[in-house]
Amino acid sequence: MYATGIKLSLNHRSYLREPEATELGRKIITESITLIDALGFEQFTFKKLAAEIGSTEASVYRYFENKHKLLVYLVSWYWAWLDYRVTFETNNIASPRKRLLRVIQVVSSANLNDPATTHIDEATLHRIVISEASKVYLTKEVDADNKEGYFLEYKRLCKRIAEIVSELNPAYAYPHALVSTMLEAAHQQVFFARHLPSLTDVHGHEQPEAATCDFLKHLIFSAIDDKTTR
Repeated sequence: MYATGIKLSLNHRSYLREPEATELGRKIITESITLIDALGFEQFTFKKLAAEIGSTEASVYRYFENKHKLLVYLVSWYWAWLDYRVTFETNNIASPRKRLLRVIQVVSSANLNDPATTHIDEATLHRIVISEASKVYLTKEVDADNKEGYFLEYKRLCKRIAEIVSELNPAYAYPHALVSTMLEAAHQQVFFARHLPSLTDVHGHEQPEAATCDFLKHLIFSAIDDKTTR
């Protein structure tokens, strides 16, 4: 997949036609992000999307079989973009501890828009991931979707960060579990802060992402440095 200034590749075919290859396809992606953020995934329909882009439902269906696969595409794009950012931001850092600190900062600041991708608003997409991403895999079809490779971007990012954890502490037994917990918590804690504040301690902040970053640092390094886990 191609974006202005950045090349991202999805490792599956959640789409019928590559949306990045045409102006209409890019418009579908741009407006679907805006509409899902405004309405929520349950109320979002291809009919409403077609009205927003001034086209027909049939034209949308030429790109995506259904709205679930469109959501898979959007969430996968988000993980691929975050993986790119993690790789780019840690490329010249020798210390695994400093690399891991930078990773946590990158993951926690994913609510910031990237000017290198002009047709995708990452800040809006981040809100969608917080609210809707779990619907991609919490389905009865999760095993079949996994065989189709729909979660490869997420697993690739998790593996990349887990390798840094293992480099920092080779004896730590749960690097993938720790990293997947961190990635989920990065979104859940912000969601809780905004909607269910009694479930978190990062509420009451104008920027819950910053408070979540501090929590994630504590979570990660307390686990890695705990001698009882070695």
